[in-house]
Amino acid sequence: MSDTASTRATRNTPDRRPLVSAPDLLSSLVPLLADWVPRQRWFAGKGRLVTGFTLLSATELLPCTGDGTAPGLLQLLVRAQQSAPPSRTPAGGDRYQLLLGVHPAPPPQLAPAVIGRPGGGPLRGRTVYDALLDSRLCGLLLERLRVPGRLGALRFCREPDADIPTGLPGRPIAVEQSNSSIVYGDSFILKVFRRIEPGINPDLELPRALADAKCARVPAPAAWFESAAPDEGGEPTTLGVLQPFLPASADGWQLALNALAVRADFTGSARALGHATAEVHTALAQTLPTTELRRPQLEVIAAQMTERLTATARAVPVLQPYRARLRTAFDALAAIGHDGRSWAAQRIHGDLHLGQTLRSADEGRWSLIDFEGEPARPLAERRRPQPAVRDVAAMLRSFDYAARSGPAGGDPWSLEWARRTRDAYCLGYAEAGGLDPRSAPELMRAYETDKAVYEVLYEARHRPDWLAVPMAAIRRLAAGGERAAGMDGTGPSRAAGPDGRG
Repeated sequence: MSDTASTRATRNTPDRRPLVSAPDLLSSLVPLLADWVPRQRWFAGKGRLVTGFTLLSATELLPCTGDGTAPGLLQLLVRAQQSAPPSRTPAGGDRYQLLLGVHPAPPPQLAPAVIGRPGGGPLRGRTVYDALLDSRLCGLLLERLRVPGRLGALRFCREPDADIPTGLPGRPIAVEQSNSSIVYGDSFILKVFRRIEPGINPDLELPRALADAKCARVPAPAAWFESAAPDEGGEPTTLGVLQPFLPASADGWQLALNALAVRADFTGSARALGHATAEVHTALAQTLPTTELRRPQLEVIAAQMTERLTATARAVPVLQPYRARLRTAFDALAAIGHDGRSWAAQRIHGDLHLGQTLRSADEGRWSLIDFEGEPARPLAERRRPQPAVRDVAAMLRSFDYAARSGPAGGDPWSLEWARRTRDAYCLGYAEAGGLDPRSAPELMRAYETDKAVYEVLYEARHRPDWLAVPMAAIRRLAAGGERAAGMDGTGPSRAAGPDGRG
């Protein structure tokens, strides 16, 4: 599509497109969506029946009811109605973004993307499918991002100095969980958010702040699209972010597994990664507001961790025998405030692990990616200032995960590898940030315990064969104190749990 055509398209309004205002549009799609949406990896309400959907907005990015053979593109924001919502589900149900292709007769290669054919409504007789599996419609999204402007309920934005070529081929990334991503050539990657909460997503907010701070550790956003705030002066809702793609880089998780497979040292890489993490934290603290966590705030954080532990122990009974000893980590965190101490809090990554890092092949330079935070947590919580130690503790868990899930399977050599790698990462962080995270054992143990509890719930629900990995950490952390946090030099492999094993 040419620049002229794209610019002309952005001048259209919903009033000129009767499809999006058709009263039976959503009702005709509900039978198809109720079957398809719960089967997607990004659907957060698994295990509960979908009883319907509420249409929040609809935007026709490309005409869907023409008589030709060209596909149409429809963007929907819907609210899923489900039975027995958990306490953490937003009032009224979770919101989702759907990008639907519409075609009278899609080509055979799109068969895996097909959702179904509506039996009535304005799309009757046409096939509806996942648009992000159609390279042609992915190309249209890129063209929309190249030319800023409004289209219906959507607004497309672009950084003034961003150079986005036209005609880049788009291909989806097959392995996804909470979002969907498209790679354009070897230049850009578009992350499309699926589960939507009103407000600016940290994966746009934080990289833009780091770009302003001249921090080169994070790819700067080139463009994004959003829905406008419902109230005057309110924040828009981020729907997708386009960032530079780093094709000549390898992710830290695979690099760590490769090192374990050949029993290679990883301390140099871990130390450099600690440097990168500290540089990002420093830039965020200089660019965005910081605060001090005192007794009331620390007590709230400790109470929330205790609540997650209690809920997880109910859901995963194997955790129950360790619950009392794990809780001592959260009690120690609350005690910091009782002693009159406080702790600095700032914006952080929020879901840092080896899979969220990339190392360039030529210079060996580390970058951090995916600043969305843990998608299961509310957006307001993910945007809240937190101790930087939380990111560090999460990365330490990732090193332990690699050691226990790699080819060695958690043998003594791999566990010693994890201990040395964890120490090297903390050393690198201290060298670049001025604060050794191991100097805060109460925070480190509390946040590592909270992360391990999260991992237990995740693995029990999604990958039961992996449950032994976080349970090994649970046994270690239940031992308590500095020994459990791996601060005494013995490391995770030598702290015996209540059953006498490491």
